[in-house]
Amino acid sequence: MCSLHRERTRGRDRKEQVLVGNHKAVVITGASTGIGAACALRLDRLGFTVFAGVRKPEDGAVLQQSSSDRLVPILLDVTDQPSIQRSLAIVSERCGSTGLYGLVNNAGIAVPAPLEAIPLSDLRRQLEVNVIGQVAVTQAFLPLIRQARGRIVNMGSIAGRSTIPLMGAYSASKFALEAITDALRLEVQQWGIQVSIIEPGAITTPIWAKSADDAAGREAIMGAELKKLYEPTVAAVRKVVDEAAKRAIPADVVAKAVEHALTAPVPKTRYLVGRDAKIRAFIGQILPDRIMDRLLTAVLKLPH
Repeated sequence: MCSLHRERTRGRDRKEQVLVGNHKAVVITGASTGIGAACALRLDRLGFTVFAGVRKPEDGAVLQQSSSDRLVPILLDVTDQPSIQRSLAIVSERCGSTGLYGLVNNAGIAVPAPLEAIPLSDLRRQLEVNVIGQVAVTQAFLPLIRQARGRIVNMGSIAGRSTIPLMGAYSASKFALEAITDALRLEVQQWGIQVSIIEPGAITTPIWAKSADDAAGREAIMGAELKKLYEPTVAAVRKVVDEAAKRAIPADVVAKAVEHALTAPVPKTRYLVGRDAKIRAFIGQILPDRIMDRLLTAVLKLPH
């Protein structure tokens, strides 16, 4: 019985080695839902070996129900260094000398609030997940990516080019990711590593529902005076966000851009995804700040 178990284990190990040897391996953070899950499943269908970073084992089990044996869930919290190191050990063991072809830094949260009222602990959490966590994961996996002369794809946002009220903290994190992407692209080009950033507009994902729930809790502890002061702005922005959510495009559209960034002979440095993202980027390039402020005030119906 023990002998049979050893043979089966060896066979499984050989199968894993063959899969990794014949299929380019990628790590995707924040793959439990939304864009990360869409990327994981799309790349799995294309034949990649996908290490899908999830926060809970049950999230990995759900992914596996729709994937091939090439998809390997790993418990990965981008704000926890031991978690990152454990994930690195798993990927290193399975990839061996082949290295890691792709890293998709997708994990992220949105913390909406007026900047005067946002608790500093929430601001730190916003930056810890969306900025520090991306750098921590990139630092850990870069030696493996260097081995494979691979690629890094950062999940930005059109909010990394322009912002609106209540989204200052989130936009700050995405603005930072733009700078990190630009610097990293130049730093690692010497090893043939390509770096791209994806800049989606409104996408159908659970992040906005989660952030709305967080915002409701934050408003409850804001204090009566601040709550009254910002109530018109909060109501105006919430209405616009709700309307944008109705026009949101599927997460798989973003996953298609990630696919191009990983497979094109010469990937783009930036991928604007969605009509609204392209319009916002164009307007932001041609309008002076004061005119942009007036436009946003009118469109969002902000108090002034």
